[in-house]
Amino acid sequence: MPDRIPVPSSTSADDRARARQPLVFGGIPEADGWALAPITPRDRVHFRVDHELPLDEFRQALPDGVTVTYDQGDGLYRVDGACGSAAVLADWVKAWCAGRGTTTIGLRAETGVRRRAPRDLPPAFLDDLCRHYGPVSLKRLQRNMSTIRLHLPDPDDLGQQVFEWILKAVAQYDETKSVPFGAFLATQLSKWVHDLGRNAHGRTAADTEHKQQKAIAAFMAEHQRRPSEKELAAYMGQSVATLRRNSQTVATLNGLRNLQSLDGAPEATEILLPDSSEAPDEIMGEAEQTLLSHALTAACAPDPEARRDQRAGQPNVLGWATWYLTTWGGRTKTQLSTDLGTSVRNMNVYADRVEKALKDRLAELAD
Repeated sequence: MPDRIPVPSSTSADDRARARQPLVFGGIPEADGWALAPITPRDRVHFRVDHELPLDEFRQALPDGVTVTYDQGDGLYRVDGACGSAAVLADWVKAWCAGRGTTTIGLRAETGVRRRAPRDLPPAFLDDLCRHYGPVSLKRLQRNMSTIRLHLPDPDDLGQQVFEWILKAVAQYDETKSVPFGAFLATQLSKWVHDLGRNAHGRTAADTEHKQQKAIAAFMAEHQRRPSEKELAAYMGQSVATLRRNSQTVATLNGLRNLQSLDGAPEATEILLPDSSEAPDEIMGEAEQTLLSHALTAACAPDPEARRDQRAGQPNVLGWATWYLTTWGGRTKTQLSTDLGTSVRNMNVYADRVEKALKDRLAELAD
């Protein structure tokens, strides 16, 4: 029998060996870098507030060994301390905020949260790691770009957000679980992109829109046409009544997204408002209603000086809906809570932001 003729491999042994070599950042192999700042357990207190805290003053008042981070995108504060300190930190935070006339919202204490501080890693290692995974992350996010552009239309803002996400992943990555950092980062990026919509429009409403779009896309791929209302309800395992209610939530979100252009500029796009048949002009004079509507719209528009990933850089759609529909639409907050798929407490937080901006707007109009 003739000898078997060897089949050349498309990849040489040297190429495969190079591919298996560990990544090196700042002259330090990746695995060694994580070992220099291992992830450790700590106690954490999460909370939001009805008025933004003076962060520098808050940090200076914190007990020794306690740190705080603030997520401007969703307004969440995280206070970290030693294991066993969760209850004490929670009481301290509530007392400090109450002493300054600020109310905490959704305060929750956790024990044994495993995190690392990115600043504890060698600077050269962290810099090189970010430079390596920045372009990798942008390539990974290409499939989500239509969603991202709704919230981060400026490429510079997107680049900044990607690096913030990498640092967030560094803080959460547990090297002891034998999952490569790149794989962990890719998984987290998918979740955090979806959170952009949740933070801007409310978690339940954004999830409803995502599920409907996913179901419609799946049905079209299977049947090569859009589903009817009855078909979509069956496909999603819902009643037609539930689908109609959820569809109204999605329609409201899509209309409110036009607030991105509600800055009064000549090139602003047309404003789409919810059905106002329940808000006749007789409620108040037409001129007064127009004046107040304009002030409300301006109070909810994005702050042009804020980054897009900050709350102030996003249109306050939930606050606008709460004020407009309870003032002129004859709706209660309880009814809106059901229609928009969010809590009354969450609506109050966003409505309070509107109230502060609206007072300033009305003062300007009065002058």
